[in-house]
Amino acid sequence: TICVYCGSQAGLATDHLETARALGRACAANGIRVVFGGGSIGLMGALAESTRAAGGAVTGIIPDHLRARELADEAVDELVVVDTMHERKRLMAERADGFCVLPGGIGTLDETIEILTWKQLGLHAKPVVLLDTGGFWDPLMQLFAHQRAAGFLGETEPQLFQRAASVADALD
Repeated sequence: TICVYCGSQAGLATDHLETARALGRACAANGIRVVFGGGSIGLMGALAESTRAAGGAVTGIIPDHLRARELADEAVDELVVVDTMHERKRLMAERADGFCVLPGGIGTLDETIEILTWKQLGLHAKPVVLLDTGGFWDPLMQLFAHQRAAGFLGETEPQLFQRAASVADALD
């Protein structure tokens, strides 16, 4: 099972949508269940729809207060409705054997930083991959370099995650 963090928006670059779809197809082809934020729009919707269309299994976890805003995907194999964002993130992490991060906004960044923090603190040892088609995560890498240069990150932080340029690389 892979937990995928990604945007509830499609973004402006069409390649982000295609990457989400390709990841969904690849997960289905490899028998990998997808756990995601439960919305039917944006990259989340594209990921879930393509996974299902390719015969894969999908679990959505969504807070009740986001059911209308993110158009909860009622077509998933399992839709878990929780009370809070904290519960959503905890369940997504517990159900995952690893994490893959696609482009997204503040929520995606929040989930990514939290799961990296949990790994840094030894709360999990699961792989985390930033699927970085088109260099979307370059600014985050620049921030990490800035934090390291300022003495706030050690040399071990880059080992908390991997960057992948393609879906195949991410699944490897």
